[in-house]
Formats: sequence, C-alpha cells, structure tokens
Amino acid sequence: MLFFDLTLAQIAGIAAALVVGVTFHEFSHAFIADQLGDHRPRALGRVSLNPVAHIDPMGALVFLLAGFGWGKPVPVNVYALRPGRVGMAVVAAGGPIANVIVAIVAAVAHRVLEIGGIGGFALDVAFWIVLYNLLLAIFNLLPIPPLDGYNVLLAFVPPRTAFTIQRYAPYGVIVLLLLVLLPNSPIRVMFDVVRALTRALIGA
Repeated sequence: MLFFDLTLAQIAGIAAALVVGVTFHEFSHAFIADQLGDHRPRALGRVSLNPVAHIDPMGALVFLLAGFGWGKPVPVNVYALRPGRVGMAVVAAGGPIANVIVAIVAAVAHRVLEIGGIGGFALDVAFWIVLYNLLLAIFNLLPIPPLDGYNVLLAFVPPRTAFTIQRYAPYGVIVLLLLVLLPNSPIRVMFDVVRALTRALIGA
C-alpha cells in the first residue's frame, strides 16, 4: 500500500523508522521481562538494542506493503514473572509505551530540525519515525492475539474467562488479516488517528 507510492528516499526513511520502532518495541519487552524475573530473553540475546536481534524480515516487508507488521516475538515465561499475570501485562504494555516515547523524542527532533532550517532526508526520517512508532503503539494495543493488547487484557479478566479466550487465540492472526485487508475495515480509522496524532506532534 505504501511501498509503491513513495520515492526511494521516502522508502529509506520508512525503513529507518521501522528499524528504530521495532527494535525499541521488542527491546522493551525483553528488558522488562528480565527485570521482572524471566531471564530467558537475556539468555537469547534479546535484551539488546541491536536491530538484528529483533527485526523479522517478512514482518518488515509486510509493514512496507500493508501498513502493519511485526518483529521477532520475545519469548516470555509468565510463570517466571513477578507478579504473574499482572507482570505479563506490564511486559506486554512495555512495547507500545516504548513506541510512544520514541515517537515523542522523534517529534521533538523534527521540530528542532525545522527550526534549524534542516529539511530533506533527516526531516523525512524523523517524520516516519513518529508516524510508525505511533502506528506500532496503537496497533499493538488492539486486544487481538498475538498483539500486546491481548496479553494486557488477559491479566484483568477472571482466570476461567482468560482460559476460554486463550482457546481462540490461534484464530487471532486470521482476524487481524481480515481487519486490515477488507475494504472499509473499521481498523482504517486507526490509520486516520495515527496521521492526525503525527501532525499534532510535529506541529504540522
């Protein structure tokens, strides 16, 4: 959807934004899980800001083409976390929160570049970092498996209800694909919200 309408410079800017967004998102999951008692992500090299540890090539390509995508999921053992299900919710929420923080920092950088009269590639990269990090944050907060919002939701429903919901988790990817690919999908509202928030943050 995006890939075919943009210049090579814009595609390079989006690629840079994706690397930053996905890296901080997955690093946040791994770091918080490690701090809460699950040291498996550290053993697997995921408590790192090295993009190689977090970027999924197919997920990045789909992001360029369809406007959504994914990084390499961080394996988390909920039974090793303090305090259990609530700990998992904190780990899950950490990724979107990290993306919001990155978006705010990039928005400040965008405004500074504009004030300094610096445009071109640097300004484009800052813009795409804001937009894609907001998109990653909001998209991942949808309460649909395997997104982060799903894991946050599970922590705040009764255990029996959580068990019932988990039975339908394998169908989450199909639901997401339908929401993204169907014409006039309600999820398109999310893209409009992200664009509006991006313009507000950069002062456009």
